[in-house]
Formats: sequence, C-alpha cells, structure tokens
Amino acid sequence: MTWQQVYDPYHNMVVSTALAAIPVVVMLVGLGFVHLKAHVAAALGLLAAVLVAVFVYGMPAPMAGRAAFLGALTGLLPIGWIILNIIFLQQLTEKNGSFRVLQDSIGSVTQDRRLQILLIAFSFGAFFEGAAGFGTPVAVTAAILIGLGFSPLAASGLSLIANTAPVAFGALGTPVLTLAKVHGYDLMQVTAMIGRQLPVFSLIVPFWVVWAFAGRKATLEIWPAVLVTGVSFAIPQFLVSNYLGPELVDIIAAICSMAALVLFLKVWQPKTIWTSVSLGRRDSEAASSTASVAPPAKHDLSTVIRAWMPLAILTVFVFIWGLPSVKKVLDGIFAPTFPIEGLHNVIQRMPPVVPTPRPEGAVYAFNLLSATGTGILLSAVVGGLIMKYSPAALMRQFFQTLWVVRYSLATIMLMLALGTLTRYSGTDTTLGLAFANSGVLYPFFGTLMGWLGVALTGSDTASNVLFGGMQKVAAAQLGLPINLMGAANSSGGVMGKMIDAQSIVVASTATGWVNHEGDILRFVFLHSIALACLVGIYVTLQAYVWPFTLTVIH
Repeated sequence: MTWQQVYDPYHNMVVSTALAAIPVVVMLVGLGFVHLKAHVAAALGLLAAVLVAVFVYGMPAPMAGRAAFLGALTGLLPIGWIILNIIFLQQLTEKNGSFRVLQDSIGSVTQDRRLQILLIAFSFGAFFEGAAGFGTPVAVTAAILIGLGFSPLAASGLSLIANTAPVAFGALGTPVLTLAKVHGYDLMQVTAMIGRQLPVFSLIVPFWVVWAFAGRKATLEIWPAVLVTGVSFAIPQFLVSNYLGPELVDIIAAICSMAALVLFLKVWQPKTIWTSVSLGRRDSEAASSTASVAPPAKHDLSTVIRAWMPLAILTVFVFIWGLPSVKKVLDGIFAPTFPIEGLHNVIQRMPPVVPTPRPEGAVYAFNLLSATGTGILLSAVVGGLIMKYSPAALMRQFFQTLWVVRYSLATIMLMLALGTLTRYSGTDTTLGLAFANSGVLYPFFGTLMGWLGVALTGSDTASNVLFGGMQKVAAAQLGLPINLMGAANSSGGVMGKMIDAQSIVVASTATGWVNHEGDILRFVFLHSIALACLVGIYVTLQAYVWPFTLTVIH
C-alpha cells in the first residue's frame, strides 16, 4: 500500500498549520514551562504526534508506529552512542584527577572565565563540529566547562550558543554535501554562498556568547580578544568555503582561531579577571584585579601532558572517524542495513515540496564500526589505559556510565521518534509551507524555515534534506537566486541547533544536569530566535540590497 502525504488536510493552511504544530508545542511547553522531566515531555509530544498523524493527516497507524520506531533506533545510534561514550571518557578523567590538572593548565593561558568560554566553547567546539558534528562538540565542550568549574546552566547554555556558526560545515561538510547531492544544487556555488553568510555571524557569535554570560560591559572589557577569536575564524571560513570546498572549512578555521587567541593572550590580558562561573553575576561580584587572583597550581610538564592526553587522543580518533575514506572502509567491514518493512518506499512526498511524487526511503543503517561514538569509545579505552585503569575497572566504569545516562538515552530515543514521525507524516512540511507562503518576504521566512527544520530534526543535514527542495522550488517561482535560498536554509538552520531537543539533552547529560532541560531551553530560546532573525535579515539584504554578495568567485 502506498500512502501519499497531504500537507493541507483541512484545505485551510491556518488550521492545518495549527494542528501540525501541536506535537512540537506539547513537548516544548511541557519541557520549558510546565517543568516536566524531559523524557515525560518527549513521550507526551510523541503521543500527540501519533494522534495528529493518524487522525488529522490520515497516516495509517501501523505506518506511524514504524516511523516512530525508526526514529528511536536513530536516537540510540548514532546520537545516544556519542553521549554514552563522551560521558564515559569524562568520568574516567574526573576520577583520575586529570580534569584538575587540565583546569590549571587552561588557567595558565587565561584565568578569565570569559576568555575560557571563547577558547573552549567557540574555538575548540568548532573543531569537533568540523570533525564529527552530531552532538559531539556540545558534549565535549560542556563536559570540559563543567570540569573547569562552570555552573551547569552556563556550561550547557553557552556551549549550545557557541555551537552555531560552524554547524553548516560540520562533520566534514556533510550538511552541504547532502544538500547538493539530494536536491541538485551546484556544490561549490552553494558552499560559496554559505561562505558569504556565516562569516558575518562568526564575528557576531563570540561577542554574543560572552555577552550572554557576563553582560555588555564585561564583554566590552575584552573586545580585542573577542575580535581576534571571531576574525581568525571568519576569514579562513570565507576563504576555504569559497576557494576549496566544504570539507575542511571548520577544521581549518577552528585551528586558526585557537592558535590566534592563545598567541594573542601571550601579549594581552584584561585589566580585571572575571572569576564567576555562573550566569547573571554583577560586575563587582565577578571581576577581580589581576593582582588579587591566585595563580593556578603549577604542574610538571609530564603531569600536564598526561592530563591532556585523553583529550588529544579523543581529538585524533574523532578526526580519523570523520574521514569519508575511513567510514567507507569500516562500513565495508560491518554496516548491515535494515529496510523498515511497511514504511520503506511506501510513503510519497508530493508537490510542491518535490517536483514530482517521490517515495521516501526508510532504511536503518547499523553502522556501529564507523559511528563517531565508536571512535570516542576507543579513545576512552586508550586514554583509560594510559591513565592506568585496568581493563576490569574500565568495564565497571562503562556500565556505571550507562546507568547514569539511562534516562538521557530514553529521552533522545523519544525525541528522535517524534521528529522522525513528523517527517514521514508530513506535519513538519506543513509548518515549512507556512513559511514558504510569504511572497516578497520569503528570503527572511525561508531562512527561518531552515531554523525550524533544525529545531525539529536536530540536524542541519536533516533540515537540508527536508526543506532544500522546497527552497529551490520557491526561489525559482519568486525569481530569487536558487543558491541563495539553498544556502539560507543551512545558514538559518544553524541557529536552531541550540534549541533542538537532542542537543539540549546532550548538554544536560554532559554537565550532569539531567531533568533541567527546561531551564536550558528557556535560557537559549530567545538567543536562538534573535540570531535566526538576524540571519534572515542578512539574507534579505543579500537578495534585494547587496546583489554583489551573490557573485560566485569560481
């Protein structure tokens, strides 16, 4: 039996859009305002999604169940697998005492908490986004910040805000590569267009994240370092995306940014050191003169090297596991695929989302060997052995970690089940079409469509698959540059990354702040909307005011 998606079941887009939004509203309200536990809010959202899909959109109930099942599997691998193994590594380093040495060594570069956020959350996080993506950077940076003494809300929220500008080129350019492959965009042209949009926000985001932490005045006190961080990331981001391609954009830009900031701090330090690790502290409570701040403990070189070794090993493994050639070899060894019977190719996406009816595949790839989480697990084992853990102790700690993150894993499975069901039922497409019916304002609202896609799916790649074709059709009908709107989908989408449910759960798990996902959501929500709107305004100016930014260099 073939089932065709219907995007306006009530022949009234206002009514259909309101009904399509019910599952997302139920989950977000339950999480952010009713203060339900994350897995309860996700379960209620999933229940609402099933009811809307079956009784409003006419999706056969067994088909809806299979879509939710596929989403739950995807939540477990790859997303949950990454979280489990990052927390495993974090637990090993904390119990070993390495995190204390790491904190002191970072303090030798700068004791100022504002600058530590720039170095860890923005620059170091961008490297992990470029190498792996899929939740890895937030998990790593939030865990490091909590180990440095930051409050759970600061570590979680600031890691989420910082992990925005690099996302479009994450996982070695996967979102852009997928956009071009699935929807027929010219790869180099759409890559270059994203490279005309995101560098502007690579300058803004470092200022934004420090302001969100310490306020306007405290941000202005360190503006030279913030500017160095942003410029040294934005310029390589522009050059690599416009002249080389999408694969190494984030990695090169992140290395340049980290190196530039560390070197700059050797010749410049702020007059006052910001010592607070919490959000919303007053200047008088959070700042101290450099003379009054106790220097970090000194450690011999071998101790420092041992403390950093687990992170160094993690970096190497994550980078290697992100290489397409390595993934191909590992998938060739073991990567069975399982078409979901009764779902695979029996749902058709319909115009105007696609030019002609197109079947939706539903295949679960059990690519355990090539999954980023497996690389992280191996790095944790190697690092643990170097830290002198016995194999038996490593095994015990792994199962203890599994018990610690059990609710987080369940939450992610439920949230991915919700997101996958909305995709196969067509309810998320209804929401996207609501943005598409905006006429001359389409450059702005089309950008917000990308933001919505990432907020719903948790992935810039998935958002590009979901809405990339719709962007192409709408741009052609309105006489807008196709590559502009394809790029806008990805650039706008990155600002939705901080509020997608799976990223918030990753952050709460990494900081040990489980059941506080609603607090994190409330903190980042307005930041996400504001930044997405700024991207939309910039894209609108590109479309109507600054046509010179549309010229492709190639």
